[in-house]
Amino acid sequence: MTHTYKVTGMTCSGCAATVQKALQKVDGVTGVNIDLQKSEALVEMHHHITTGSLQAGLASYPSYALTEPGGVIKEPSIEWNDNSVWRRAAFNTLNCLIGCSIGDFAMILFLQKFYPSTSMTAQMILAVIAGLLTSVLFETILLRTREKFAWPAALHTALSMSFISMVAMEVVMNFTDFMITGGKAAFGNPMYWTALLVSMVAGFLAPLPYNYYKLKKYNRACH
Repeated sequence: MTHTYKVTGMTCSGCAATVQKALQKVDGVTGVNIDLQKSEALVEMHHHITTGSLQAGLASYPSYALTEPGGVIKEPSIEWNDNSVWRRAAFNTLNCLIGCSIGDFAMILFLQKFYPSTSMTAQMILAVIAGLLTSVLFETILLRTREKFAWPAALHTALSMSFISMVAMEVVMNFTDFMITGGKAAFGNPMYWTALLVSMVAGFLAPLPYNYYKLKKYNRACH
């Protein structure tokens, strides 16, 4: 017999794979197909399995809720004291920070060395764009090598789960750096390195609550 269930909380192919694997482990389940676009799970079973039993199979992933079509879907509540989620959010944010910093500061150094007449506004815009590109690339490589995603899926997941976080990080980093140094890279000045550290800390903290929220409510981070 086959039953279709609605599943909330799935936002990417990694989420779908997690739900599929968890449901396949439930005793009596013989097959699971996930339709990510419809947020549905097609479950094949050799005897009737209650919805509660299937949901229990997702107990390790509380961000996912499973109901029969037409049933009431209970949105997961947000608690801000889950240390394991804070640690995972911090790790994900650090990956994003590394990726953003590579392109951001490389672009600033390039412009100030070869095109010193570039306006400050143009420098900040180009630095943000470069930081976003290298961050997406870094996230994609991590998903490909660590999570074994196919390249297209890795790129799509990196864009969908991290872009808002990257933008917030880039804006805060560049604004903080500009307020302290005026946007000029002066390697011989200790204030430059202090400003660099402060801007990176600010860039790390700015999207951290957002990343925690996405993880806690939607499990939206697959790396």
